[in-house]
Amino acid sequence: MIRPAYWPDKATHARVWSLAWPMMLSNITVPLLGLVDTAVIGHLPDPHHLGAVAVGSMIFSILYWAFGFLRMGTTGMVAQACGRQDGERIRTLLGQSLVLGVTIGILILLLRTPLTSLALQLMDPEPTVLASAAEYTAIRAFGAPAVLCNFALLGWFVGNQNTRIALILLTSTNLLNMLLDLLFVFGFGMAADGVALATVCAEYFSLLLGLWFCRRLLGHLPGRWIWQQLHRLGDYRELISVNRYLFVRTLLLLMTFAFFTAQGAKQGTTILSANAVLLNFLLLISNALDGFAHATEALTGKALGEKKRSGFYRVLVCATLWSALSACLLTLLFWLGGKPIIHLLTDIPEVRHEAVLYLPWIVILPLIGTWSFLLDGIFIGTTRVKAMQDTMLVSVLLVFAPVWWFSQSLGNQGLWLAFIALFAARGLTGAWVFWRLDRQDAWFSRG
Repeated sequence: MIRPAYWPDKATHARVWSLAWPMMLSNITVPLLGLVDTAVIGHLPDPHHLGAVAVGSMIFSILYWAFGFLRMGTTGMVAQACGRQDGERIRTLLGQSLVLGVTIGILILLLRTPLTSLALQLMDPEPTVLASAAEYTAIRAFGAPAVLCNFALLGWFVGNQNTRIALILLTSTNLLNMLLDLLFVFGFGMAADGVALATVCAEYFSLLLGLWFCRRLLGHLPGRWIWQQLHRLGDYRELISVNRYLFVRTLLLLMTFAFFTAQGAKQGTTILSANAVLLNFLLLISNALDGFAHATEALTGKALGEKKRSGFYRVLVCATLWSALSACLLTLLFWLGGKPIIHLLTDIPEVRHEAVLYLPWIVILPLIGTWSFLLDGIFIGTTRVKAMQDTMLVSVLLVFAPVWWFSQSLGNQGLWLAFIALFAARGLTGAWVFWRLDRQDAWFSRG
């Protein structure tokens, strides 16, 4: 039974939605940008340019995703500082996160040649694609400092309950990227290198715009800068400790997706293509449900900083209700409209047939996966990120891998069974950790 004091009121529902909807909309712009990149480069006469952009963008998506902890780790810590109204800590976290972003970005830039060469060798594209892909990756690497600093800025804005700025940043940046795509490719006669240059320009535009918004927000915050905390390594201990757990968790998730793709490829091009089509549904699911996860991160962290127990649980109940309802609506959407959506995504008959065959896994995925998204939001907001690492370790090593191993005879059905089992395990193990922490009253008793 939920205590009456913990049942969300209208103000809680409004606050959750006010933070969730901008993140949902901004998330939609990310796949939209990919579609525009594909459409622009896909109209060039030589198809190898399209392959080069596909290969190069995948390399940097994986590379940058591995450092997504700069966004997640910053959010929870800033949200708690915001709840305590600790303006000095909020400033310090911003500065430290940006310093980490710049440092890692410069390292990527300095190591760009061996990193991209190794990645291209592993992907092993055709020789005609390889040359253009190498040119694309050489240009994209220069955006690394901006991208990682943008992660830190997004985390800082979400932690400050300001997802509308995140929406402005992502939509304006992606719109500029699209316009520069058209200018460089059709206006200046460039190809894959033009798409890469457009992306780098947009990334630095986003950084400048984000810093401008930071300056405005900092003017309304109490406290002052403590510059010594930005150049003493010991002062980064808490931030690095939080981020290392998130780094391991993200690497495990990346390895699982890479393994899923590789195993699909071993079963033939048709299976690989069908799985790629269905993973677009997963992108839609995560974009929709992540909005509530982001709201949970910001609001639970703030309630924890304020030490408001009733506010903390009201947010949890509210986010759970909306996440469950959204999951049911997505399941209904894919059940009724999954086949037509597949036909919109591809017109290849054999790929359509295979994708429809495995569609039932996507239909049930929102109902199973929503709990892992929501629990991740709780653990990030409360900075219980070691729990995220540990539950991912258990889910990948003790559930996903064994289920795949024993279901290989089922072919791609067995691969999807293991994939769904991963999400189920993440939800169950996360729920167990949550229950244990709750019984110990550990949310508010931690020093």
